[in-house]
Amino acid sequence: MVIKMNEHIGKQTVIFEKPPIIRGTSSIVGAKEGKGPLSEYFDYVLDDDKWGEETWEKAESKLQKETAQTAIKKAKLTPYDINYILAGDLLNQCIGAHYGMRDLGIPFFGLYGACSTMVESMSIGAMIVSGNCAENVVCTTSSHYCAAEKQFRLPLEYGGQRTPTSQWTVTGSGSAVISKNGVGPKITHITTGKIIDMGISDLNNMGAAMAPAAADTLCAHFKDTGLRPEDYDLILTGDLGVVGSDILVELMMGEGYDIAELHNDCGKMIFDIEKQDVHAGGSGCGCCGSVFCGYVYQKLKEKEYDNVLVMATGALMNPQIINSGETIPGIAHAIAIRA
Repeated sequence: MVIKMNEHIGKQTVIFEKPPIIRGTSSIVGAKEGKGPLSEYFDYVLDDDKWGEETWEKAESKLQKETAQTAIKKAKLTPYDINYILAGDLLNQCIGAHYGMRDLGIPFFGLYGACSTMVESMSIGAMIVSGNCAENVVCTTSSHYCAAEKQFRLPLEYGGQRTPTSQWTVTGSGSAVISKNGVGPKITHITTGKIIDMGISDLNNMGAAMAPAAADTLCAHFKDTGLRPEDYDLILTGDLGVVGSDILVELMMGEGYDIAELHNDCGKMIFDIEKQDVHAGGSGCGCCGSVFCGYVYQKLKEKEYDNVLVMATGALMNPQIINSGETIPGIAHAIAIRA
């Protein structure tokens, strides 16, 4: 098959003739995340989750600003070299990104894909770069446990009981510089997800709500490209946690794809599930952002992984619509990365 530049293959996938390069990344996490098994791979671990700020929201904005600036430095670039920032978070009107990036003086696209925002931003960033519309873009996401609990469930002061299926929103941020030139792992394909709603309405069971969207996108990726699970060293989801990961493996087996030995989830990796009280694991934009930009990117650079499929999932809802009787739509976006 002769592939043209940036050809759209199948229904949902784009393949790049000249793959964009992930030139540098940065990740910062909170104190609890820093006590997990991946602590050595993060650029910085906070000892105070407010990071000297007055509010949780201001701390989250600071996370985004610092990771973006650090990623630019690690890519051996300056803010002047960056054509666009693509950023988002979980807070209303994406204030984490808007207030975090307002002083950088770089053209800005604000994105919202819930917990899928890291891969959504990298997908769009890769298309911008490969389409000759930019030399360098920065893709950034964040989440903060305390800010997210206040917005999506109940303020921490309420002391509400958490169900076994609930997940712990990661306090953290990840930034990636995607460039036309340079050295680093390359984005070879992107597969854009569809909105999938299987009728889940439990705000404390995000894994079950998002897993069907993950299965739909993963099946689309394999059908569009002709690739199989064994073509990857790792099939990484962002935010399914323990419950959602088990559902995804089962759904994929029903479609004829055995991913059990190749699959892992950032929400299972960032915490020690047995020792840390996180119930079903981690979630939030900062979950995939920090794990990919920290641990996974380092393993790609070291060639421990040669081919990785990263797929972040998101729950596209807010508490008001759920309290009005609606269900939770899910989305999943995937990028294939070659070392």
